[in-house]
Amino acid sequence: MDDPRNLVEKARRVPRDFTLHWGTGQIAEEASISGEYHEPCFQLLEYTEGPAAGSLSIRFCYYSHDGRFQRSPLIVGEEDIAGLREALKRTPRLRSILSRLVSDD
Repeated sequence: MDDPRNLVEKARRVPRDFTLHWGTGQIAEEASISGEYHEPCFQLLEYTEGPAAGSLSIRFCYYSHDGRFQRSPLIVGEEDIAGLREALKRTPRLRSILSRLVSDD
């Protein structure tokens, strides 16, 4: 039988829709890994409707191993950093925005 942590990654597709109070749109890119306790995830949100239409946001979130979106704070352990760095290599726009977060420019 497959490890349930791997099934979560296979089930989510990108792009997919999201809805927030200030706008709706699509999750355009997603970098995630299966960690020991949960699946940490960075998402690039593109707003297409509502007050935020035309803008981008980054959501730091996580999913449980059975695929449920969690509304608690994201906690990333040091052991997850290398895997998330690798996952970000597949998300060029998200990686670019995050690199500005840690840049000294």
